[in-house]
Amino acid sequence: MPDLGRSHRLAAILLLGFASGLPLALTGQAMQAWLATDGVDIATIGFFGLIGVPYTFKFLWAPLMDRFEPPWLGRRRGWLALTQGMLALVLFMLSGLSPGERPGIFALWAGLLAFLSASQDVVVDAYRADVLADPAEHGPGASLHVFGYRLAMIVSGGLALIWADQWRSWPKVYALMGAIMGGAAFVSLALLPRVRDDSQPLPSSAGGELRGFLAMLAGVGAGCFLARGILALLGLDAHSAERWIRLSFVMAEIACALPLAWWFARLARFETLNASLAAYFAQPGAGLFLLLIVLYKLGDAFAGSLSTAFLIKGLAFSQAEVGIANKIIGLWLTIAGALIGGALMLRLSLYRALLLFGVLQLASNFGFWLIAALGRGAWGSVAVPPFDWGVVSLNDAASLDFLLLSVIAGENLTGGMGTVALVALLMALCNRRFTATHYALLSALAAVGRIYVGPVAGVLAESAGWPAFYLFSVAAAVPGIVMVHWMRTPLRALAGRQGR
Repeated sequence: MPDLGRSHRLAAILLLGFASGLPLALTGQAMQAWLATDGVDIATIGFFGLIGVPYTFKFLWAPLMDRFEPPWLGRRRGWLALTQGMLALVLFMLSGLSPGERPGIFALWAGLLAFLSASQDVVVDAYRADVLADPAEHGPGASLHVFGYRLAMIVSGGLALIWADQWRSWPKVYALMGAIMGGAAFVSLALLPRVRDDSQPLPSSAGGELRGFLAMLAGVGAGCFLARGILALLGLDAHSAERWIRLSFVMAEIACALPLAWWFARLARFETLNASLAAYFAQPGAGLFLLLIVLYKLGDAFAGSLSTAFLIKGLAFSQAEVGIANKIIGLWLTIAGALIGGALMLRLSLYRALLLFGVLQLASNFGFWLIAALGRGAWGSVAVPPFDWGVVSLNDAASLDFLLLSVIAGENLTGGMGTVALVALLMALCNRRFTATHYALLSALAAVGRIYVGPVAGVLAESAGWPAFYLFSVAAAVPGIVMVHWMRTPLRALAGRQGR
């Protein structure tokens, strides 16, 4: 007789994986397409990449979501319903704005969308760890989460482009995504299984935790103010029309904000955060592992940071063509790459997997350089006739470029393999006493490249041109591979401690 409880839990993980993956493209590649078709320039699109900053800081407020419980709803399901309901509201608000006419207001709402999405990720990860109490459910649960996550990215990053092309309206697409998130909030409230033996909030002062968090925010503000003051003394203007000067302000603010936020949190005794960070940094080579996590996908992040804008504005592909090739076919190939990578890792050590998949990621970046140098149609194309599948349709015939398909295939297959190896590294580095906060910290650092290369990528692509930009993305992949080789002994020791 089937275990209905297990089926219920695994179905919940699949649905939450979908809810977690849906907003990501709506703050990234889908939003790039909206900006590009609304007349926003490439450099500004690059700066819009910074709206994803919350994904790299989510570990800072993750302890608060462990410590506090929304009334009546329960700690995990309550935060899920709250973040998903607010995501739906923000998506509806964005559907009423025009990024070309009011880019500042649009960026503020988009930043809030990214903050709520990152917060939902924190709760989804914690819920998954809590509800799958049986270790035998961890493997199936992880697979279903990844499948749901990637499926959502096909909807919001692939089908969304086709719908936008078909309806000639991005606002309608974002309103539809808001309705889907509203449905997810209802499911979280009414249908998700309760967490069994839900743990009590951490034994710390609620007031002290809030004071610590506010002090940390004050540190961020002080860092930004300090950076602006130093650059102003050097005679630079934050509102300069020169994009490299604007970029220097952004990077200086980030560089000053991070250490000051950490220092203020220590002074104010933000105990939950301080204890989890202390536990992580007690590990041998902790700082070097953090640097490796940041560098490993850096070249991949550069190549993908402006890929949608490059294909639409640089090569004049239609949104439907990009949606079919880059998002639908590409994301399925990412899933295939992840499955292939997982199968190979049964035979490869963690070090060998990171090294091999890193080299393959670097090689795939040459494909973008090739299509930038040769242009559209260099290898011919195949026509896609109009179709209507109910959920999605194509009103006019489109063509799929063979070179584009080859590049997308290589990039997504190798990217999926690299992601599997990186996730294995993150899991190996987590201390079981602080799994939620540690995974939030490490996954946030893994997203640093994807978020912070945007402004640099936009300015570089506009200044040097697309072929030079993609050659730079190849060079950016080299430090991560070199560091994997340099850290081969700590990586082998880490895998040994995990029994692998």
